[in-house]
Amino acid sequence: MSGKIMAGGLVIFTIIFGIVLYYAQYYAYYNEVSGLETVTVEGREVAVQNYLGLEGESSGLKLRGCFTVDVAAFDGVTLADNPTPTTPPGWFECFDVVQLTDDVDSGAATTYMAAKNGQDGLDRIIAVYPDGRAFMWRQLNDKYQE
Repeated sequence: MSGKIMAGGLVIFTIIFGIVLYYAQYYAYYNEVSGLETVTVEGREVAVQNYLGLEGESSGLKLRGCFTVDVAAFDGVTLADNPTPTTPPGWFECFDVVQLTDDVDSGAATTYMAAKNGQDGLDRIIAVYPDGRAFMWRQLNDKYQE
């Protein structure tokens, strides 16, 4: 077998492997969710509209959600410490992590602790804007961030 055939086979294998790996990282383990009517916040149900989200069985960190809520439903809910929106795959367009992070840091969006030490010891955070737009994600809690 000549070296050219061997090298060509290695290049083809590498390209195919790269495509499969890309698909697995950005598409395969995500499930789109829409139509949820409520989310649980500190043990109570809060009505939501226009829910569009992601979830995945392989990791609790895959949760992302975009929706609208009545801002008054969050009266008395515990504020989140150190909220850090997590980056979704690029094709999930409703969750702009850069803008959301800037708004959380500046106070334009208020972040609430929806559930502490939930699935896999992760905290579920909801950021709410004054106009009712809301975004949800899970992040590592303080126990794992140290």
